[in-house]
Amino acid sequence: MMQESQDLIDEMEEFHTFLQTLDEEDWSRPTLFMDWTPWDVVAHLHFFDLVSMASLEGEEQFAATQKELIDSIMAGRTNAEIARERFADLNAADLLAVWRRDCIDMATQLGESNPKRRLPWFGPDMGVRMFTTARYMETWSHSQEVYDLKGATRTYNDRIKNVAAIGVRTFGWTFINRKLEIPGAPPYVRITAPSGEIWEWNDPSEDEYVRGEAAEFCHVVTQGRNVADTGLEVNGAVATQWMDIAQCFAGGPVDPPAPGVRKG
Repeated sequence: MMQESQDLIDEMEEFHTFLQTLDEEDWSRPTLFMDWTPWDVVAHLHFFDLVSMASLEGEEQFAATQKELIDSIMAGRTNAEIARERFADLNAADLLAVWRRDCIDMATQLGESNPKRRLPWFGPDMGVRMFTTARYMETWSHSQEVYDLKGATRTYNDRIKNVAAIGVRTFGWTFINRKLEIPGAPPYVRITAPSGEIWEWNDPSEDEYVRGEAAEFCHVVTQGRNVADTGLEVNGAVATQWMDIAQCFAGGPVDPPAPGVRKG
């Protein structure tokens, strides 16, 4: 199986184990992300895992799923509302069970796909490997909302390189998505993995760079933290502008949380 697929399964299992520690009332408590509850978080992940499986089925199946979702959004319904309606009959335990089952199915199908295969999505098609990385990023980033809600200290591991990589690759997207001119070449990124390994991207520079802990970089590009609430060392006008608005996920432009709102 492709490593990214195993990483996705392992990340899901870790989050699934943590979710089983929640009290019954926790499932309906609003998090600091759009007031989503833990139930909303899992429902959202599950919904888009199912959409991903439609993509794996082929262009025709995905086109029908895509149209249905876009029609709902155009009618004014949010992602959270769509998922709530879809899984309204599931309590937390049942939702956890189907999410885990289908995530494993999806990740396994991705891991056994031809690496050269292109999958349709809500924008440009993606290769299987990047598609899997994107699902990992979604699972990892949304799970932080629940860790924050419980005030839990999270243990990081080197699987987060999936998030760091997509964060670096979407440097240009951050600006294009906001209809801004890309301000310059991608800054040098030098971050320390949980294992202590050094991860580097782009040309070394003493003028434009982002340095620090990999987990903090991942939280900034997924907008789980404001860069001001991290220990990242950001130098240069381009690096500063990027880290202030970094967005590695698809969809319209979204601003990061204000300083002090979401802290580790």
